[in-house]
Amino acid sequence: MCKLEGERWQPPSCSRSETYTFPPASSKHQPSPSKYTVGTQTDYRDSEAQTDPYSPEYVVCQDSIPELLTLATLTWGRGLPAGQAEVEMIERAREKRAWEATLPSLTDTAQFEKRRRMMNEMERKEWAFREQEIEKLQEIRLEVLKELLRKRLKTNNETAMKHLNTQWSNLQEAKEAKLAKIRRAHVSAIRKLMGKRENVEEKFQRRNIIKDYSDYASQVYGPLSRLGRFPDNEENFVVKNRFLDTYEGLVELESCLPDFVTQPRIKAPRPKTTTTKAGFLKRAAKLENELAEVHKILLDKRNRVPEPKKPLLFLQRKPIPQPRLPTPTLEMTSNEEEDIEKAVIFLQKLLRGRVIQNVMFEGKEKRLELIQELRTTHALQEDDRLVRKMEKQVTLALQRQRNLHEHKVSLIENHLAGLEGRALADMFDFLSKELVRLQEERRIHAFAMLAERQRRMREAEESGRRQVEQRRLREEDEIFKEVVKVHQSTISSYLEDIILNTEANTAEEQARAEIEKMAQEINDIAYEMENRRTQLQSEEIVAELVYSFLIPEVQKDFVKEKVRNAQRKHILAAHQIIHGYTGDMLARDFAEEPQDEDSDIDEFLK
Repeated sequence: MCKLEGERWQPPSCSRSETYTFPPASSKHQPSPSKYTVGTQTDYRDSEAQTDPYSPEYVVCQDSIPELLTLATLTWGRGLPAGQAEVEMIERAREKRAWEATLPSLTDTAQFEKRRRMMNEMERKEWAFREQEIEKLQEIRLEVLKELLRKRLKTNNETAMKHLNTQWSNLQEAKEAKLAKIRRAHVSAIRKLMGKRENVEEKFQRRNIIKDYSDYASQVYGPLSRLGRFPDNEENFVVKNRFLDTYEGLVELESCLPDFVTQPRIKAPRPKTTTTKAGFLKRAAKLENELAEVHKILLDKRNRVPEPKKPLLFLQRKPIPQPRLPTPTLEMTSNEEEDIEKAVIFLQKLLRGRVIQNVMFEGKEKRLELIQELRTTHALQEDDRLVRKMEKQVTLALQRQRNLHEHKVSLIENHLAGLEGRALADMFDFLSKELVRLQEERRIHAFAMLAERQRRMREAEESGRRQVEQRRLREEDEIFKEVVKVHQSTISSYLEDIILNTEANTAEEQARAEIEKMAQEINDIAYEMENRRTQLQSEEIVAELVYSFLIPEVQKDFVKEKVRNAQRKHILAAHQIIHGYTGDMLARDFAEEPQDEDSDIDEFLK
């Protein structure tokens, strides 16, 4: 059964003649307030205590499908309050329900083809609408990407402009400092030239102290500011205070100072970081290390103590050979024998030298590795050592540059690979999700079509039973509605009569009481004024009444006459202009009419 709508309150039985009397207001008891303001304190946040708006329970009448129940899926924050998309969805649902109402019934076999065509057409429309929604979503995503790219470009431009402005300001400051330095140098050079010009003969003059103190324009009384003295401002820095001039003031001032002033604490500075976040050595640290090494080399070279001469390790005492016996001399018999002897001696020298050379070569070849090791580690000359060190630094620099280049190339390749992989992953993910979504939509649509078909078949089977039941329920509802309507009309008329009679009686009594009270107050005021009024006041009242009745009428007539006289000259001028123009037109028309008649007569005669 449906609940009664418009159910009204039924008062207790009472006669119409009885009137309701309001209870007297008591001055002792104050009326209690209708509202109270109470503060509460909770341990939860507003977001945790916030709930969905309350939805009351409802009862659906039989054979009625309220449209509000079709929106039960919409909740607060998920579709409510409704926006443009929700309104469009509701409109499409209404159109679909109206279209379903126009479909032929399943029991009519003659219109089965028409029903199938209509359903196919609606299905195509739904697929087209879904494609439009997909295109809109893609356009929205493209707009979001464009906005992100625009923001990134804007951020990059702002960063570049900031760097350029910073660099420009630094250059401007450097330029200003350089110009100031040039100006100071120029002024100093001009002063030096002026001093040299004054002392062209280069005669040394002693300072005349008496002349300086007798001349009040000298530097004794007015020293130059460029020399570092500012006598005019010396008094500004003289502080005269009891706390600084007396010992008691100093003690009091020291007692008022906090501990960190009298007992300073020096914190150790933080060690400078020489490596970056990636673990590489900073360029400034590299330069400092190189400068420290060069400085150390120079200091070692400067402070090197000459080493004492060491005894030779392989020095051996060369025994003095005993003097040879005098070489016997032979007398040559001929020059040929002498030449042969010289040739033999020379050949002996060559053979001995070759033997010694071979022995040295064999020894060198045998100890070649040891010689090279000694040359690399213990260079005998300082130049060789510096050359070796420079070669080592060049090699290390080349290795460092190669490592940096390889690291940069690897970072760029990794970054590009990450960007490509991210773009491909997003694209493949989007395509796979779209494919899965389309497949799910088609499958759900097929299930919906099957469910729709089964529902139609069941509705066709139960339509006969429902018609009989609905007819019986309609009859019972009509009977019940008529009975309820009679009861409601009776109660309404009865309540209206009671309320109208009560309002009329109450209003009449209150009006009568107010009128009597007001009349009594007016009479009291009038009697009091009559008793207090004198003869002079009575004459003044009569004069004011006469003045208020007669003088305003006279003033009105005077103002009207003044306005009429002011407008009369304008009216006369307008009449003259209008009548003069019409008179000229009439005279011109009368002059043209005889000429027209003469021309008509001439044409008739011809």
